[in-house]
Amino acid sequence: MLAVSGMAQQNYIKFLGTAGSRWVVAKQTRASGGVFLHLCGKKVHLDPGPGAIVRMAQTVPPIDPAFLDGIILTHSHIDHCSDVNILIDSMTGGGYNKGGTLFAPHACLEGENRVVMQYLRPFLDDIVTLHAESSYCLGELSFATSIPHDHGTDTFGITFDVEGKKLAFLVDTRYFPELPAAYADSDVLVIYVTFHDALPHPRIMHLCVEDVREIVRGARPRKVVLTHFGVGMLEAGPVAVAHRLTDELGVEVIAAEDGMTIPITDWQS
Repeated sequence: MLAVSGMAQQNYIKFLGTAGSRWVVAKQTRASGGVFLHLCGKKVHLDPGPGAIVRMAQTVPPIDPAFLDGIILTHSHIDHCSDVNILIDSMTGGGYNKGGTLFAPHACLEGENRVVMQYLRPFLDDIVTLHAESSYCLGELSFATSIPHDHGTDTFGITFDVEGKKLAFLVDTRYFPELPAAYADSDVLVIYVTFHDALPHPRIMHLCVEDVREIVRGARPRKVVLTHFGVGMLEAGPVAVAHRLTDELGVEVIAAEDGMTIPITDWQS
């Protein structure tokens, strides 16, 4: 089993939510709290969506936001950033314990759709604007952004370097031919797949299962984790979809579940 209980692993990710469409988020059929990462000694929250702080309190064992070292936003859509302000407030003790770093694209920080409140910004040690295909560090934890995703706003995937292993998050986007190469040879590739069937409208900027097939064939990751499920994926059964993809592609594919913890450096290449 790849999922483990508890949080004793040194390097792991914990899915505080696996919801991936407005209907799943609105009904909380799956939670929408984003992903907690404990990597290279740093505690980071990736894309704190609706209910992130509640999920942190309710998970076993609870995750105290006061001990977060950083927050990363991949883009400004509400299901990825709605709890960023309460997390900033909580991780800094309302500004009494100044600290932590926020990494976010320009659209999250400036413009009419900015999502980070001005009064909270001085509470942080630093705010770093993310740009495409760039490298960043948080202490010993290093990561890089992807090429720009096709998602209607500044959106970047994230690849972490974890003791020589590449942990990549291929977040929301419409499929385009350059996408697989941008995530080539990941040790662990987390793919946000919202739709099961082909997209019902050309304006929709999310991935479906056929897109996952193309990405895995082109990127050749060693392990794949599916998350960010919409209604169609939940109806099809993410676990069943993952099993079929494993058989078809010859790559281990698993479906994330709310609360699932996955160790990273324990995965064998």
